[in-house]
Amino acid sequence: MQKLGLHQSLGQKLSPQQIQFIKLLQIPTTELESRIEEELEINPALEEGEEQSESDFEEDKQEDYEDNDSSKNDDEDISVDDYLRDDDISGYKMQGDGPNPDEEERESPYASRVSILDTLLTQLGMLKLDEKQNTIGKYLIGSIDADGYIRRELELICNDLAFSLNIETTEEELEEILFKIQTFEPAGIAARDLKECLHLQLERKSEIEYHHVNIAKSIIEDLFDEFTKKHYDKIQKKLDINDEDLKEAVQLIIRLNPKPGESGSEESVNQYIIPDFMLFNNNGKLEITLNSRNAPSLKVSRSYIEMFDTYDKSSKKDKKLKEAVSFVKQKLDSAKWFIDAIHQRQLTLLKTMNSIANFQYEFFLDGDESKLKPMILKDIANDIQMDISTISRVANSKFVQTEFGTFPLKYFFSEGISTDSGEDASSREVKHILKELIENEEKKKPLSDDKLEKILNEKGYNIARRTVAKYREQLNIPVARLRKEL
Repeated sequence: MQKLGLHQSLGQKLSPQQIQFIKLLQIPTTELESRIEEELEINPALEEGEEQSESDFEEDKQEDYEDNDSSKNDDEDISVDDYLRDDDISGYKMQGDGPNPDEEERESPYASRVSILDTLLTQLGMLKLDEKQNTIGKYLIGSIDADGYIRRELELICNDLAFSLNIETTEEELEEILFKIQTFEPAGIAARDLKECLHLQLERKSEIEYHHVNIAKSIIEDLFDEFTKKHYDKIQKKLDINDEDLKEAVQLIIRLNPKPGESGSEESVNQYIIPDFMLFNNNGKLEITLNSRNAPSLKVSRSYIEMFDTYDKSSKKDKKLKEAVSFVKQKLDSAKWFIDAIHQRQLTLLKTMNSIANFQYEFFLDGDESKLKPMILKDIANDIQMDISTISRVANSKFVQTEFGTFPLKYFFSEGISTDSGEDASSREVKHILKELIENEEKKKPLSDDKLEKILNEKGYNIARRTVAKYREQLNIPVARLRKEL
């Protein structure tokens, strides 16, 4: 039986302004400019430029009147360069974006690259194929992934061709055309697995130039599992070869390209990290500034304010006028909220970065990684009296430029490892020592996780073997067996 009743509950909801601030806070500097441009397009009450006082506004109106009156006589005094420079520098763009007459005009040195797809299609066009074979060849090339492999089964590709292009073919016919594509540049392209990729590259090697090509081929064709597991003693025994031959053959294989698709990557330009903060050490005093892109000049449109005042004071109270007043007020409020959110974003970023700099003061003096202290989000949140989620949003996508490199803010957050001295050491410090131990180990007998644990314990770090394994994996370092070298 259903009953109707009243229940009280307490809940929290974010206002539209808070949601807007959160979204602005988490985006990096590189995206802020496009977000502001988007807001300028959808809200006519928001404009670029510094906010003006009433007296400034009256002066501007007088100047506009005088300019309009004399515009016919002053056309010859207007410089095109000045016009363009004013247009480019105004608003929230970085100072110096406009053209500099003292600098020569130069084209940006972007590298022009042809995509690997175009390269392969060009090579396909050089083969004497009939229309059906050419279509199948294009489909196979289109099936090559970013690494340069065709990982889809030929049987499934046959079905795709039948359903999508109404082409009946067999796996044998597909394989015949695939073998032709596998002769294209770069070597190893269109392989179906790593083993085939390496084999294709070895086939191109000259046996006169490389005396150990045949040994390398035998390793790939017959002892591939042993090779991937670095069981070199088994390989040497089965092939009955000496240490020098084994070493040369393995080195030959290692120098092959496991991802031939990357050698002709899609056309691209270098991507640069734009730091959100600049930090300088001024004789022991850390000075932090925001990137100027984080401090745009925005203002509420004076014409919209006047429009609202006019409508609001009007004696007419018909429906259309009320709608106009409501629309203008909505746009004005939205513009004010957006400007406030941008200002709040700036304050939050600076507060957070200042707190991080104070916490990691020793590190920022000289960039010594061993001086990083254990620090978690809660430490900074408690210091500046903000929510942990806010600190997380700031740390997740922001960068700081220092005199010794550019770092993501999350680089400075790490867990603590207890030491024999009773203090906590940063997990990053432990990782740094772990990396040094592995780099300096004897490669013929690499250190196991158990041995690394014992060495770290002897150095005073109370760390378990599973933690050593976790840190090693985070550093992208393989297990001892796979680090073994001849």
